[in-house]
Amino acid sequence: MNPAFQPGAAAWPSATPAQPAPLPLTAAQKLLLPLGALLFDWLFWLEGTGLNVLVFTIFVVAAQLYLLPRHAAARRSGYFWLAVAGSLFSAAMVAVYGSGAAGLATLASLAMLLGYVNQPHLKLVLYAVLTAGANWLQAGPRVLRGLRAPRQSGAGLRRGWFYARLLLVPLAVLVGFHLLFAMANPRYDMLSYKVMAKLMDWLLLLIPDISFAHLLFFALGFLLTAGALVVVPVHYFADHESRFGEFIRRQRDRVASFGVRRPDFSAKNFRTLDLRKEFLAAGAVFGLVNLLLLVVNAIDINWLWFGFVPKANFDLAQFVHEGTYVLIFSILLAMGIVLWFFRRNLNFYQPGLPWLRWGATVWVLQNAVLAISVGLRNYYYIWHSGIAYKRIGVCFFLVLVFFGLATVLLKIWQRRSAYSLIRLNSLAVYAVLLALAAGNWEPWIAGYNLQRRFPSLDIGFLLDMPGRVLPVLQARRAVIAEARQLNVEDENGNVTSIDNAAALARLDMAIRDWQAHHAARPDWQSLTWAAYQTAEALPPHE
Repeated sequence: MNPAFQPGAAAWPSATPAQPAPLPLTAAQKLLLPLGALLFDWLFWLEGTGLNVLVFTIFVVAAQLYLLPRHAAARRSGYFWLAVAGSLFSAAMVAVYGSGAAGLATLASLAMLLGYVNQPHLKLVLYAVLTAGANWLQAGPRVLRGLRAPRQSGAGLRRGWFYARLLLVPLAVLVGFHLLFAMANPRYDMLSYKVMAKLMDWLLLLIPDISFAHLLFFALGFLLTAGALVVVPVHYFADHESRFGEFIRRQRDRVASFGVRRPDFSAKNFRTLDLRKEFLAAGAVFGLVNLLLLVVNAIDINWLWFGFVPKANFDLAQFVHEGTYVLIFSILLAMGIVLWFFRRNLNFYQPGLPWLRWGATVWVLQNAVLAISVGLRNYYYIWHSGIAYKRIGVCFFLVLVFFGLATVLLKIWQRRSAYSLIRLNSLAVYAVLLALAAGNWEPWIAGYNLQRRFPSLDIGFLLDMPGRVLPVLQARRAVIAEARQLNVEDENGNVTSIDNAAALARLDMAIRDWQAHHAARPDWQSLTWAAYQTAEALPPHE
């Protein structure tokens, strides 16, 4: 158990409106809280994201490992160690690339870590994140309530005055000897003067920096540190998850596998379908949609899979966008229908269960074929028009679709519950988020798009990317100079064309602006490895 856990502490949300009691802190927490707040302020005030994210993440992870007792349940949780590894990995990717995906992965990983520390028996990633959020909302205010001086403070004041007198005497002696040495030794006097001058200069620099905004930022850092180091037991989501099981069991009261009770239509004299009628309905649905999907897949295989070449003036973007969104919605709807029919006792209807399982399996496999067609549409768009952020997103989304279809097959053949599918797919989403954090996507996009075979180049899109893409653009100036059509987008979203000289001038201006910004911010806190490599690769600023 974490040292901050107290028996009888209020769960979240609280059942009474009374103010929560202040939290008793351990000696380690009393030391780490101000240290973490000062560290947060030093790392992030007026800084971007870079090495500071890695340093603060290491501090949070190390503090949690130190605060956790040796026999704490969290240390035996695989989800906890997954969150630890994910936090350090994603924070390292922030220090390497400084990308938004890596920052989001770090935030999600730390939230998971704190959620599993709070409730080690949690498995759902979403519930762990919500538990961490609920803990953060309570930890800071309750720690601040504990900072109030106790009402019976007479003995404490006397003890404080006793130690103050012990400290004042050595200080007075030190000042006296300092004055004597300064009068007797000119060199000592000059050295002490220089030290005091440096101290005063530092104070003069510090005082203007202490603004109201800075104080608010420091308070935010203290609250974030309190939420990361102090545990307020939040049982709400753990109690809710404890109702679910990995597998479906036969239910006599018609309770769904995810805790949703079937509506009662007895007031309308409506009799609920028995298993045989429900089986006939499911069989009819699977049979009809399999035939319909077979026709759609046959058309796509004949049209897209072999030798697809878009005709002249063919709107490939419209073809990909509309077709992709519709097909993705169709796949999600198919997965929902399978979950609906296999949600409860139909899994145990032996007379028709084999037919139902095979019919649903064929439908799932046909949806996998449909997902392949979506991937081919995306591939043709990339091949003929280049890569964009959405195209990468579609690729990773299709990976999740294939994983989700595989878990649907597990549900069909192993009677897994919807809770089991959500648990597995949430872990897959987290794995995809870490994969996105590991990619240096912008230079890869620019390197692919800067090919002479493309009829047009969206130079405005490339110049709007982070600075780490500039070495790629600089290395391929010849491609920009020879491009047949260069497009930019204005503030109103209108796409216009510019000539090659104007595009190269914009590139030179972007390089100068980035170098000036990089030179003006020499602090290491927001430095990244990609920024260092960019500065080394770009030509010297003139």
